[in-house]
This record gives sequence, C-alpha cells and structure tokens, in this order.
Amino acid sequence: MDLNGVGFLAAIIIGGLAGWLAEMFMKSNTGVLMNIILGIIGAAVLNFVLAALGVYTGSGWVVYLIVGFVGACILIAVGRMLRRG
Repeated sequence: MDLNGVGFLAAIIIGGLAGWLAEMFMKSNTGVLMNIILGIIGAAVLNFVLAALGVYTGSGWVVYLIVGFVGACILIAVGRMLRRG
C-alpha cells in the first residue's frame, strides 16, 4: 500500500489510527500493534473486495482511513465469530 507516494510509514500511521478507531467503535480490547495490523489488513482486504466488485474507492489518506476503519471493524467482527463458534 503506497498511499499515492506517501509511503509505508504513512500506511502504518493511518492504519494504526483506523485500527484504533475500530477498536473504540467495536469495544474490542486489542493492543497498539494489533490496531495497526487490523487497520492495514482491513484496508487492503476491503480495497481488494471493492475493486473486485467494480467499486472505485478513490485515493488519498481520508479514503484509506475510512476503508481501513470499515475493514478493521469487519475483521474484529469475524474474529469474534470465530472465537465464539
């Protein structure tokens, strides 16, 4: 994830912020590293899914933050289902 030339450090920071927001929203109890991982992976997975469906997600850090937030929320929800099931 290049964030249009901003780089990997920006992806980590924005991914961490997205993961933290998802943690607060979903009332999950994960650490900082897991927040970064959830934000980055959530953004990557959701971007892939949206692109496969033909949905243009745009560009820029705000879109990346929103997509990362939604993707991280989905990952938290899936993780909860797997632990309970």
